[in-house]
Amino acid sequence: MAGLRALLTQMGYTDVATLLNSGNVVFSAAKGAPALHAAAIAAAVVRELDVDVPVVVKSASELAGIVAGNPLAVGAFDPSRLLVAYMQDEESLSSLATVARLVVAPERFVIGKKAAYLHCANGILGSKAGKALLGTEGTTATTRNWTTTLKLNALANRDA
Repeated sequence: MAGLRALLTQMGYTDVATLLNSGNVVFSAAKGAPALHAAAIAAAVVRELDVDVPVVVKSASELAGIVAGNPLAVGAFDPSRLLVAYMQDEESLSSLATVARLVVAPERFVIGKKAAYLHCANGILGSKAGKALLGTEGTTATTRNWTTTLKLNALANRDA
């Protein structure tokens, strides 16, 4: 994560902070759309770190909206079993609809306006829908559990 922090700092981002060891970064940018930052960061990560992964950038307000808009947050007693799938292009969220056919009660899956949400009541590893959502190869989706999402939201909105 130190290399990723250094790379973003070299790119001109400020207040760069990482969370966990899974590529979660919060930073400040003087200007520019999140999609432009995502493309620039993805290219730099491939070029400098030789890692090709989906990069999704959300503004602090977008992240707060994803948290506030989670219809499954109430009643999801174990936040590690609640997944949030992010895509840079919100119109592409519909491509995750195939996950719905893998949902087995008491699991619940909802594609919201800004993210998709999956509650794996019996655990993520035993869930076909959870495995599918985590293994979204070929897409620009990235998935985080609810605990990580809340921590990222707190870090991104710490000055709000």
